[in-house]
Amino acid sequence: MKHYIAFIGAGKMAAALISCIYKSNISKSIIASDKDNKNLANIKNQFKIKTTNDNKEAVRNSDIVFICVKPQDIDGVLDEIKNVINNQLIVSIAAGIKLKHLESKLKNKRIIRVMPNINCLAGEMAAGFSAGKYATKEDIKAVSEMLNSAGISLFLKENLMDAVTAVSGSGPAFFAYFIDAFADAGVKNGLSRETALKLAAQTALGTGRLLMEKNLLPEELISMVASKKGTTIAGLKILKSHKASDILIKTVNAAVKRSKELGK
Repeated sequence: MKHYIAFIGAGKMAAALISCIYKSNISKSIIASDKDNKNLANIKNQFKIKTTNDNKEAVRNSDIVFICVKPQDIDGVLDEIKNVINNQLIVSIAAGIKLKHLESKLKNKRIIRVMPNINCLAGEMAAGFSAGKYATKEDIKAVSEMLNSAGISLFLKENLMDAVTAVSGSGPAFFAYFIDAFADAGVKNGLSRETALKLAAQTALGTGRLLMEKNLLPEELISMVASKKGTTIAGLKILKSHKASDILIKTVNAAVKRSKELGK
């Protein structure tokens, strides 16, 4: 079933989601609203969809509404649109904002909370989502279909969403940080920046695909690559001696903590 879809907020994450839905041909039409005319101009130039500064107009002309504003702005948006919501499904991507809070603002409404990630721009999104008490099986199926058009999505209990936010929501930035460090190391050892970055990024991409497609555990892949007294073992010794895994866990934990703070 195709849907009339509205996006309230037309920033980077909204644009990424619109890109996937637009290309997948699973919507009848898409409308985006934003107070920032520059954001709207960017969206319209990319996708030739309808845009407006009027959030209420966007809601009225849709059956699924994606709320894509910053957590600190969501209450103002919900107060603005609550009186024009009839039977629309509301999908929030605001980090840390719990279903209980959303349902307190929008009484008896169908609500789904999603944590997407920016990788949907490449069709490789990893998303988690949870459903409010009024959301139907059809709502869950519709949102799953839209998210899966851009990668994978997992339907989870809401108490896991802070972890999803940290692992996959923030994850692209963390992985990019390490890819940049790999490239820097390549440059210091004689590679051009362009060559080093391509090798590092493709290696990260291929590693993820290999784990997923062959259903491998990380330790299985490591053992496939690391031969005794070889180059991989030499590098792994450095990672282990500096407790790199502890640093990564602390990184994710910090993001989880911040997600919980945003929900208070």
